[in-house]
Amino acid sequence: MAAPGRRPRDRIVFSAAQLIRRDGVAATGLRDVVEHAGAPRGSLQHYFPGGKEQLVNEAVEWAGGYAGGRIAWFVAGMRRPSPGRLFAAMVQQWLDDFSANDFQAGCPVAAATVDCADGVESTRAAASAAFQAWRAPIADALRDMGVPARRAASTATLMLSALEGAILIARAEHDLRALQVVARELGPMLDGLVDPAS
Repeated sequence: MAAPGRRPRDRIVFSAAQLIRRDGVAATGLRDVVEHAGAPRGSLQHYFPGGKEQLVNEAVEWAGGYAGGRIAWFVAGMRRPSPGRLFAAMVQQWLDDFSANDFQAGCPVAAATVDCADGVESTRAAASAAFQAWRAPIADALRDMGVPARRAASTATLMLSALEGAILIARAEHDLRALQVVARELGPMLDGLVDPAS
């Protein structure tokens, strides 16, 4: 299950993110991460002298960067980009993921936030930074689509919050409806934010 073509350190971070999204931080053991990554056990001490806390924080950082990078990919795949279509693409990724993995894994950033935000300050900060790494490209894309600059950041927060909430509900209910509802209901509202003069 290790990510092919990645260096051992990158495989370990990727594997940690995958296990955190499936099991949460507390249930993700370092031995499990090494096995999932196909890495030598001694590599943990070598690459992550800060132990599990450092590894979790880097996995969360990786997840935020990955999600943020997907935004440009979604936009590039649209013939006529719009805020509603961007949100629909963000939702579709999770519809596909849940359909493929039977709701077994959610968002690693959300999992780390739930598990660690009150007790591990560095992980709370890593989760905050990861959400920002995801939110900023959404806001940039919205501005490019004609959403007024004064509304872009708040709209990106709305989109991300609605998506994360729907992910949690869908996973709890083992049902895609929450994701489908937010895409259907928010799409027209998001498109209505575009300044026709832009």
